[in-house]
Amino acid sequence: MKKQLLYVLFGLFILPINSFAQNIVKGKVATLKGEGIIAASVKEKGTSKGTVTDQNGDFQISVSDKATLIVSAIGYETREILTTTGPVTIILTESAQNLGDFVVVGTRGKGRSSILTPVPVDVIKINQVNMPTAKMDLTSILNAASPSFNFNKQSGSDGADQIDLATLRGLGPDQTLVLVNGKRRHQTAFVAVFGTRGRGNSGTDLNAIPESSIDRVEILRDGASAQYGSDAIAGVINLILKKDVGVLSVNTGYSGYYDPRNNTHYGKELGQYRQGGAIDGNAFSLGANYGVALGKHDGFINFSGNFFANGKTFRQNLNTDLSSKDGLPINTVRRSTGDGSVTSGGLMYNMELPVANTKTVFYSFGGGNVKASDAYAYTRNLSERPERFPDGVAGNPILQSTIDGETYYDPIIQTKIQDLSFAAGVKGIWGKDWNWDLSNTFGRNNFHFYGDQTFNASLGAGKTHFDDGGFSFLQNTVNFNLSKAIPTVASGLNLAFGLEQRYENYKIYAGEKDSYSNYNANKATGAQGFPGYQPGDEVNASRSNVAAYVDAELDATEKWLIGVAVRAENYNDFGFTSNYKFATRYKLTTNFNVRGSISTGFRAPSLQQINFSNTFTNVQGGNVFEVKIAPNYSPITKAAGIPDLKQEKSINASLGFSWKPVSEITVTLDGYRINIKDRVVLSGQFDESIPALKPILNQLNVAQAQFFANAVNTTNYGLDLVVDYTKRFDNKSIKVLFTGNLNHLNIDKINIPNALNGSYENQQAFFSDREQAYIKASAPPVKLGLNLDYGFGNWMVGTHFLYYGKISILGYGYENTYPPLVALDNDPGTTVLEQFNYSGKMVTDIYGSYKISKKVTVFFGADNIFNIHPDYGYVQGAKLSAYDGETGGAWDAVQMGFNGRKLFTKLAFNF
Repeated sequence: MKKQLLYVLFGLFILPINSFAQNIVKGKVATLKGEGIIAASVKEKGTSKGTVTDQNGDFQISVSDKATLIVSAIGYETREILTTTGPVTIILTESAQNLGDFVVVGTRGKGRSSILTPVPVDVIKINQVNMPTAKMDLTSILNAASPSFNFNKQSGSDGADQIDLATLRGLGPDQTLVLVNGKRRHQTAFVAVFGTRGRGNSGTDLNAIPESSIDRVEILRDGASAQYGSDAIAGVINLILKKDVGVLSVNTGYSGYYDPRNNTHYGKELGQYRQGGAIDGNAFSLGANYGVALGKHDGFINFSGNFFANGKTFRQNLNTDLSSKDGLPINTVRRSTGDGSVTSGGLMYNMELPVANTKTVFYSFGGGNVKASDAYAYTRNLSERPERFPDGVAGNPILQSTIDGETYYDPIIQTKIQDLSFAAGVKGIWGKDWNWDLSNTFGRNNFHFYGDQTFNASLGAGKTHFDDGGFSFLQNTVNFNLSKAIPTVASGLNLAFGLEQRYENYKIYAGEKDSYSNYNANKATGAQGFPGYQPGDEVNASRSNVAAYVDAELDATEKWLIGVAVRAENYNDFGFTSNYKFATRYKLTTNFNVRGSISTGFRAPSLQQINFSNTFTNVQGGNVFEVKIAPNYSPITKAAGIPDLKQEKSINASLGFSWKPVSEITVTLDGYRINIKDRVVLSGQFDESIPALKPILNQLNVAQAQFFANAVNTTNYGLDLVVDYTKRFDNKSIKVLFTGNLNHLNIDKINIPNALNGSYENQQAFFSDREQAYIKASAPPVKLGLNLDYGFGNWMVGTHFLYYGKISILGYGYENTYPPLVALDNDPGTTVLEQFNYSGKMVTDIYGSYKISKKVTVFFGADNIFNIHPDYGYVQGAKLSAYDGETGGAWDAVQMGFNGRKLFTKLAFNF
């Protein structure tokens, strides 16, 4: 095909469009409040003539004398009116069976009701879900509100403590595309390489967008690469910014964990800890939003700001019945088990300015966010690993603490993160009914590491703060869309054409020399906790791609909708690709719709995956050692037999239905199957048992090496269910929302390179059983949510239940009486690789709110009111301490978290 499809799509895009002169009748279709209704259908009765309203609800049409117009819009009662000689305003009232929220993601035509779309879309109104909860960041809020949205809060995982990467349907964070106002959002420069589920992936930091700026979130739970390009294999998250004017809204809140079971809790001074529960993880948030009208034609500019501060948490031995007398050693002083602290602030604006006496609108949005964080790295024990301590460190209270006769040391990893985004564009109407949109969207993320209260053991104890370097990612996207609604074709046709060009740049910059150098061969290399990036890691890589696409939606009949999309892209480093999508929806009855889709997907390996290079400290079974992650093109990668990276390819299919038996109830059920070939993941860890690697590892002074590779083919399949009941009567309201996701992932094939085939040890190094277990645990197999809310007068009370199903991983622990899977170092009496099971858990939240006045509302309550925690390690049916979780503590990252009960209060002001 070699680019022929790209040329065909480009030819269609520039195809000349003819218009014919007509006598025009002008008017506007509006709601009872006077707001224009977008994409309302206006037809002349008894003819094929018709049009649709623009973004302001305006229309123009040529009609016969004394003609009758039929005016309709989804969710509104249809009206028939006689034309007049002057402009006319047509008011539509809501249908008795209003079909719910309108969505714009997944279509380039008119907005449709969320239950009339051919694929599932969740619509989450932020103002409704962010106040009655102790959760204060966007990612956590969405995790509780959407059935197949998943994220795991990380701890002791280097930069993963500060970036909460989210996924859809158990896939990778970089397989979900994030849009803001329909425009592509840049990803973070961060690569998840340690202690995380999405290891080997980048993603988008949703928490870098001020929560106060968001009106609603649309989550498209279906493959959309053919519509939006790379990264949309699992789906699309579209954040719609606020357009409010003349109202100042301020939301503020406080929350803190109260966990009586936490029997080891550190005080402010090193070496001091106290028994029993205490409030920690104190969080404070403040958000504000205000908009100003611009001009005389519905223009506006809306400003938002957020400030957020969250303290550390410390979680150690929660099970008081477990102790060393059981033969299960427990490190009761590990400070790395807990959340790091974070302080962040951000600003955002959203603007539209119609050009007077034209159909053209200038728009722009963007903002910035800064984040500073502080998290403990893995705790070191001087008596166990003296080479980790410099000479003369004894007695230095800044660097160590002594508890129960043991000397411990806790390095701190600090990060400073900057996010910047800016979008500007012009949109309008060409001729009578061609909608066009030209835009440029820019985004940049910079991630800088520092080591604090630490040292380079080979240098000495005099220096305790290091600049470790970091990385940045830049993305710029130019996009042009052209669309037209043709109501005279069947029951309506919408055509869209588009061109897109995207440029990306990724950089790694080195830290100061002392952060990575070795000055004494008998001591550990580099700053403890996080050795700095080295000059050999530095990279400045760029790439670009161009794309053309065609998108069509046809209402073949009043009941049958058909959608088709074709997209062709050409990468300057990975060549040409084309993707396709077919989606359909059929109304079996007026309130029951069957829907389904099938699509192909494509994702080129990110610049981060191609170029990332770093040396980090790993901990397994109490052993501390350095690991080198080498870029795909490096000599060490080739020596290990790892082939060049290639693109991921996918096939996504879904089938389901939407049903609205009465106006108060909406039910949607959707099944899905996603096949992905050549998924890019982080390999296992290779050591000197591969002869070709031994001299290189020795030269680098590291014990192991890891690489990015197209290691696996996977299949995800599952089911999403949403049941929504909302009833309002007198001054009361009842809302019941049930969400459910069943998800299963199969590893269909491990793509072992020829150079490594034939040896079990080599195969395990390439993608071990342990790594396979982690990718299977990317999402719980069952996630169920039930929200019950009741309002009466000025009061609202509610309870929210979330159930997360059982997951199993392979981790390092101490052998007890149970047969281990793998014994390490041929010593069955020390650490072993065993299966750890985290059983399913139900978390219960409660809240209440009271409207003090028309302008002030107070919220209060508790998340996880019953103080439920993950299992403290269950190994083959018996309770056992996970001596080293992947995050360096007693638990691995599970969706419910391990911090326990969280109390909160919030205030909402509107002026």
